[in-house]
Amino acid sequence: MPELPEVETVRRGLQPVMEDARFTRVEQRRADLRFAFPEDFARRLEGRRVVSLGRRAKYLIAELDDGMALISHLGMSGSFRIEPDGAQELKPGVFHHPRSKDGRHDHVVFHMDGPAGRARVIYNDPRRFGYMDLIVRATLAEHPWFRNLGVEPTGNSLDAQTLADRLSGKAAPLKAALLDQRVIAGLGNIYVCEALWRAGLSPVKPAGRLVTASGRPRKDLERLTADIRTVISEAIAAGGSSLRDHIQTDGTMGYFQHGFSVYDREGKACPRPGCGDTVRRIVQGGRSTFLCPRCQKH
Repeated sequence: MPELPEVETVRRGLQPVMEDARFTRVEQRRADLRFAFPEDFARRLEGRRVVSLGRRAKYLIAELDDGMALISHLGMSGSFRIEPDGAQELKPGVFHHPRSKDGRHDHVVFHMDGPAGRARVIYNDPRRFGYMDLIVRATLAEHPWFRNLGVEPTGNSLDAQTLADRLSGKAAPLKAALLDQRVIAGLGNIYVCEALWRAGLSPVKPAGRLVTASGRPRKDLERLTADIRTVISEAIAAGGSSLRDHIQTDGTMGYFQHGFSVYDREGKACPRPGCGDTVRRIVQGGRSTFLCPRCQKH
């Protein structure tokens, strides 16, 4: 599944075409994706203007001029591509194995008209694990998809004390705690592995041990917090990681995967100078964890 940096890359690719543009026509080519589309989905969007295009965790949020919000989640294989009138097709996002362009999987087509001109924004999803909905914008924070989401790992909202408040008393392994969307929103397997390696922390260490008895963050947690923010910002700047099904709106691939230190590098040398050990893979909660056993002992 695309992680937060990939979704943010998609948002930035769609923004020039969708923001301040109107839906002149909406083609809804099936009744459902992972979930059923809301009633009268196409009719309710046509004529509406996108006030802003944002993101919360792995959700794209198009705020509309009637007080509603169009919510999109890419699921496992969803992607958008842009077909501007009279211009070359673009594809926002970054995925190692190219996203589908098979027209049989084009499930929604947004015909947009705005400052950037006219364009078609096409949602393609072979596995149909993605979904879309229309929600009253003022109620988003209380919606079941959003109300339990943790702090964003971008901007200034994530700090060591915030993490300490969420990890205090937790016996769960550190990696599992960081993947809990109630702790940090949108943080996924790839970037947790990378951040833990940078911080020199074991993924199996009980999360609560990074917090003092008085609830203050230990030095390890301060370092980890900074590394999480750095890894996410570097991945966004690089256009995400080209893995499996993710590709940018302009069709180019992300480059952050070329800088992976441990993720998907089992058996290769740890890149930390002077280490000399190799990257290993363990399984936690049914998911692969990549680590250097020498660098991440504590």
